[in-house]
Amino acid sequence: MSHFPDDVLALARDIITNFTAKGWMVATAESCTGGLIAGALTEISGSSAVVDRGFVTYTNTAKIEMLGVHEQTLVQFGAVSKETALQMVNGALFRSRADLAVAVTGIAGPGGGSADKPVGLVHLAAKARTGSLIHREMRYGDIGRDKVRLATVRTALEMLLHDSLNRNRFKD
Repeated sequence: MSHFPDDVLALARDIITNFTAKGWMVATAESCTGGLIAGALTEISGSSAVVDRGFVTYTNTAKIEMLGVHEQTLVQFGAVSKETALQMVNGALFRSRADLAVAVTGIAGPGGGSADKPVGLVHLAAKARTGSLIHREMRYGDIGRDKVRLATVRTALEMLLHDSLNRNRFKD
């Protein structure tokens, strides 16, 4: 029995179906979601043809060691930043065999927020090995930890299917 709502599973199913048909692999780099994006993808039968690997990098040390995020980026911009998300997605591609990767870093709450970086702030990045890149800054608000994390999973899966990331890639 799945822990994900039907709409999230439908997105995951679309990714698995489309990417399998094209022979593409995906990697995830997750902080605030703790592996839920990879979890949603692997709920779908046949996902082993698509999911290369997932990096759960909850601490700054893990982001540095596993994804090659620069310590100076974390010092200057913080873990929850566009700059960190971009380095995470680049690191996931560099350290995998994936054709596309998605990375997320944010503040799920209930604590940990500040005036500049409130609870519910999430930075997401998706990148194709061809170089196409999408960044989104989401401000879900203080809607509860579970809802922030689930909304982040939903957005990340949508980004993997995004037209500009996959331009001309789903055409036969």
